[in-house]
Amino acid sequence: MPASVSRNVMALAKQPWGQGEVIAISDGYLSLPGSFAIPEHASEDELHSLLKLHNLPTDRSTPDCNITLWRTGNRLVLFDTGAGPNFMPSAGKLLENMDAAGIDPADVTDVVFTHAHPDHIWGVIDDFDELICPEAAYHMGEVEWNYWSAEDTIDKTPENRKSFVVGAQNRFSYLEERISLFKAGDELIPGLEAVDSNGHTPGHMSFAIHNNSQNLFILGDAITNVAVSFARPDWPSASDQDPGQGVATRKRLLERLAHEESLLIGYHLPHPGMGRVERDKQGFKFVVE
Repeated sequence: MPASVSRNVMALAKQPWGQGEVIAISDGYLSLPGSFAIPEHASEDELHSLLKLHNLPTDRSTPDCNITLWRTGNRLVLFDTGAGPNFMPSAGKLLENMDAAGIDPADVTDVVFTHAHPDHIWGVIDDFDELICPEAAYHMGEVEWNYWSAEDTIDKTPENRKSFVVGAQNRFSYLEERISLFKAGDELIPGLEAVDSNGHTPGHMSFAIHNNSQNLFILGDAITNVAVSFARPDWPSASDQDPGQGVATRKRLLERLAHEESLLIGYHLPHPGMGRVERDKQGFKFVVE
């Protein structure tokens, strides 16, 4: 799809937040078979109607990859590190887009992971197998780290996803001396709360950045599809490791986001992925900020 090749090359968005700012920067996009994102037991007519309503193709899935940076005081926090150079050609653009925005990865003080899928963690090292943020402290949920680290995980993983495990364990080898593990509810740094959002992976975490009575949520892959996740959160997603838990998590988050009128950034929502959740007569909808 030629029109999409350059769509994320220089994409960047900023939002003032508290005494600092939140920056959404593109890592490119994924190109996947349409079946990858088709919910189980979904009505094909309803699905295609939702996709067309949002100008999305019905035969392919090409979600954006939105990486969040948060400047606060003397800290620069990076949420996930993207796909890196070895996952797929359309992704792995984080470093070039940071450079274009005048952001030096060496200035990043903290790297916080939502989960350990390839498009979120493989970019932690560069072409020379060096950490892209050499001065940073690294943070991951304890459940997520333990799951991907376990020796028997690869044996329990379907053949088409075994490379996910190999890739995660390879990246973990660069992090094991520097990683800090946390639990849901922990405050990683002042104003940053870890929010349990498991289902997509066993230890998937989202994050709430508090600003007085307001919250900005970094959702990772807890809510992924602008057409389906909001209108039909009850549809199990084929991309979730535990589809049933993924549904429960998605409903809980949408209820909270709508009730609190919180700002959110969705990793795979249309770039920059920033907006709010509103209720409508059929469920929820995503409103661009």
